Parts: sequence; structure tokens; C-alpha cells
Amino acid sequence: MRKEMNNTSTILVLLLVCFSSFAQEVDEKEKEKALRLSTNLTWDGNKALSEDNFIAAEVDYRKAISKSPDNSAAPYNLGNAYYNNETYNEAFSRFKEAGETSTSKADKHKAYHNMGNVFMKRKDYAKAVEAYKEALRNDPTDEETRYNLALAKELLKKDQDENKQNQDDKDKEDQDENKDQDKKDKGENEDKKDQGDDGDKGDEGDQDEEKKDDNSEGDGDNKSDQQKKPEQGDGENEQNQQQPRPNQLSKQQVENLLRAMQNAEKKVQDKIDAKKVKGAKIKNEKDW
Repeated sequence: MRKEMNNTSTILVLLLVCFSSFAQEVDEKEKEKALRLSTNLTWDGNKALSEDNFIAAEVDYRKAISKSPDNSAAPYNLGNAYYNNETYNEAFSRFKEAGETSTSKADKHKAYHNMGNVFMKRKDYAKAVEAYKEALRNDPTDEETRYNLALAKELLKKDQDENKQNQDDKDKEDQDENKDQDKKDKGENEDKKDQGDDGDKGDEGDQDEEKKDDNSEGDGDNKSDQQKKPEQGDGENEQNQQQPRPNQLSKQQVENLLRAMQNAEKKVQDKIDAKKVKGAKIKNEKDW
């Protein structure tokens, strides 16, 4: 019984192996068929492109890519068509696809070389250098790729130097603007300070002017006093002052006049006193 079961298991394993081999063989045949069809479509695309029929070539290449992912020639040729038509973004996508799907180093080399060319058109020299390096890894003998790599490095260095110079110029310009602004601010502050000082000096000048005016007025008064003093006389003219002036009495005449007035006033007073004595009234007590 066990022997029969072992024989059955062996037969099943053999059947599975045969089926797997058959399926794999069928799959390989299908892939080969798809690849042949894709290759034929690629040739059709090449023919249309040689006849300058870009639209027909694009259609054939796209069909070829969809039929077999193993056909790296279809995306590569389509990438070249886009590149020549200056559609660089589409070209890069197809070159990248070709580089990833290709199995031979020669095909990879061509794909990365053309990717480097797209980067050069974009002036992205850093990525161009990396793409050319990858191409040389797959084919170190290609002198054209080596030349393009050297050119990309030189342009990259020049671009970096220009960027650095532009940045330095910008920094210098910013510094100059800051210096000019500082000078401007400093000048405005000095102007404000000078205006303040002029105002203070103006106030002081006004005060000095007022003092000068006061002194001038004082000098005028003094001069007026000095001009009046000669009219009032001084010590040397005392004798002249004692002498009678026009329409004035002498000292002796004044004394005589005063004496006469006193005598006349005394006589009048005596008469008044006499009348008071004779005519004085007596106050009576009132009877009730």
C-alpha cells in the first residue's frame, strides 16, 4: 500500500515538473513572439521617422513599447525622436526607460550617454556629469562620452564660478547699500544736531540781543542824565546859581517879603482874637 502511494506521489511530481516546464516554454514562446512583434513595430517606427513622419513613428514606437518591455530599442529610438524634435523632457523619460530595461552594457551606455546630452541641453551640468560617468562605466572605451564628460565638468566649474562671483557681487552690493544707508542716517542725525545747536545759538543770540538792547537803553539814560547834568549845574556853578535869574527874587527880597507877610498875619490874628473875647456866647442851662 505504501509502495503504491509513493509511486503516485512520484508521478504527481513528474507531472508538475512537466507542466511547469511546458508553461515556462509557452511563456518563453509568448515573450519571443511579443518581442518579435515589438521589434517589427520598432522597424516600422524607424521607417516612418526616416520619412520625416514623426507622428506615425511615435505611434509605432509606443505600440512596440506596449507589446514587449524587453525591447529597449523602442524607447531608445523614441527618445532620439523626441530629442531631435527638441522635446527634451519626453526624451529623457524614454532614455531612462531604455537604460533600465536594457540588459546589455552597450545599450545601457547609449541610453546614459543620451541622458547626459539632455542634461547638457538643460544646462544641468552636474547631472550631465553623473550621466556620462554612468555611460563610461558600461563602456570605458567611448571617446565621445569621455569628451562630453570633460566638457560637462568644465561648464559646471564655469557655472559654479559665475554663481560664486554673482553672489560675491550681490554681497558687496548689499554691503555698499548698507554703508550708504548708514552714511545717510548719520548725515540726517548730524543735520538734526546742527539744527538743534543753531536753535540754541539763536536763543542765546536773542538773549544777547536783548541784553544789548537793555544796555543800549541804559546807556541812553546815562547819556540823557549826562546831558541833563549841565542844565542842573555842578559844584563849580554854585555861585552862578545863587545869583538871581530872570523873573526870580533875590534872597534878601524873599526874606523881606516873608517878614512883611508875618507882620501882616500877626496883625490879622490879633484882630481876630479881640473879636473872640468881646463876642463870646454863654451857654444857659435849660429850665424844665
